[in-house]
Amino acid sequence: MDAQGPGGAGDFDPADQWVFDPNTGNYELRLNPAETSADTTELRAVSRSSSEDEATDSEPRGRRRAARREKEKETGPVSRRKPKPKKSKAKKALYWGSGTLAFLLVGGSAAAYFIYQHLNNNISKVDVGENNAAVSDGPMNILLIGTDRRDGKGNEGYGDAGSVGHADTTLLFHVSADRSNATVLSIPRDMITDIPDCRTKQKDGSFKTIPGESEVRFNTSLGQEGRDPGCTWQTVEKLTGLEINHFMMADFNAIKEMSTAVGGVEVCLAKDINDPKSHLNLTKGRHTIKGEEALAFVRTRHAVGFGGDLDRIKLQQQFLSALMRKMKSSGTLTSPGKMWDLAQSATKALTVDTGIGTVSKLASLGKNLSKVDLKNVTFATVPVVDNTDGATVLLDKTKAEPLFAMVRQDVSLTEVKKKEKAEKDKQAARLKGTKADPADVRVKVLNGSGQFGAAQETVDWMQNTEGMIRTSNGGNAPSELKKTTLEYAPNQADQARRLADSMGLPASAMKEGTKDAEPMAEMTLTLGADFKGAGTPISAPSKAPKDIQRVEADDKNVCAK
Repeated sequence: MDAQGPGGAGDFDPADQWVFDPNTGNYELRLNPAETSADTTELRAVSRSSSEDEATDSEPRGRRRAARREKEKETGPVSRRKPKPKKSKAKKALYWGSGTLAFLLVGGSAAAYFIYQHLNNNISKVDVGENNAAVSDGPMNILLIGTDRRDGKGNEGYGDAGSVGHADTTLLFHVSADRSNATVLSIPRDMITDIPDCRTKQKDGSFKTIPGESEVRFNTSLGQEGRDPGCTWQTVEKLTGLEINHFMMADFNAIKEMSTAVGGVEVCLAKDINDPKSHLNLTKGRHTIKGEEALAFVRTRHAVGFGGDLDRIKLQQQFLSALMRKMKSSGTLTSPGKMWDLAQSATKALTVDTGIGTVSKLASLGKNLSKVDLKNVTFATVPVVDNTDGATVLLDKTKAEPLFAMVRQDVSLTEVKKKEKAEKDKQAARLKGTKADPADVRVKVLNGSGQFGAAQETVDWMQNTEGMIRTSNGGNAPSELKKTTLEYAPNQADQARRLADSMGLPASAMKEGTKDAEPMAEMTLTLGADFKGAGTPISAPSKAPKDIQRVEADDKNVCAK
């Protein structure tokens, strides 16, 4: 068994985790192997001591008892055991965090119970060709997929029984590098996009490449033509420019089981809703829902807003925010029964990539993500506009690209108290000051973006549009970079500021050296994966575009209209 507790990981027999406590007369679960071993040793020592007392005492039993009572009258009761220290609350609960979806890890991974091998067996895995570590430094992106697959226990009676399961609900969960904030992007299922070629692993171990398609519904990135979650993974990466670390996928049962396990989730309606298609029938006001009613809530769309998928996304965001708050509440985290139900339902409903395919790996991920405060978790919907057919939507590039840029560069959609403020202020100061004339800017451009011809495209734009005639193409960089950088000497600072202003470079891209350069020396600009084209600002905006649909996870006053 691969189990991990608060003090470390190790292999041991689950039966050894149950230890008899003579103080209570009951067996207790000890999840720390070292603690179990110590308690077992102590119990054996007590047992030996008791046996030795009985063996060496040759006086009649009645006389021994009378003598002991006389002694206790003078000195108080005699204990033959050392008092055990009280167990801390931390030792009574394990970090577990294998919630059905990654945002539930933030809400529910602060404490957990009962890690057993059969929980590992509950989890389904798909090899998507990526085997990333469960936790990594820097920002993390987790793809959350709710599939509309109808087969399997608990999924009967939901329309298309023969559905192969599409990406019906898709969210990209981005956690900042410093774990101070998170952004959850809902991707409309009916958005028209391009699906790239994807390589899928077959049941017999062989691989099959499924051709991509242009201008099709996003939800066909899963299930259609035999596509697996890896195809949705690649589609989202192409759409947003973000690198995904892991995916988690669940079906209809996840909502029913998870909402029941936590004892229900509170939602709010601004009007009465009676939707015969989803079977949701609730009056205006607040309700605690679970099971079938919770599933009906996240599926309904005909009775809210304009009756489309975008309005359903709002309901889903409200529900998931409320579920996160419920998961975070002490009543859920300290109840062994609820935690056991949560563990069972979550792992049974979950399909993940191989990088997080065990409970211990999910525990590590959950513990890491639990650092995010709910007040800094924001749900937002990828901006779209109506298509001419009335049934699909198109990406609103004007609003979507700045939003994606903010996520790529870890710019929070909420006001967050930033760490390492002094260092950030120092970086920001590099953008302030005099700027050289464009004709005096000398820079060599290297291509580390992975895009063919990016360096020459940039040089042409600098010379012809920006008037920086003393620029040159340095060819390909030694290796590809994630982020664009500008290296310069202290006496080139005015040139660097001019270039940063033209290209929209963030302060973090400015790499100032310690020694002055020769008068005719060039600065070095290395384009990274964040380069989107000459003339397109590298730096993300500080605020999200206006009118994007969003909701804060800790906002309890959101009511569906």
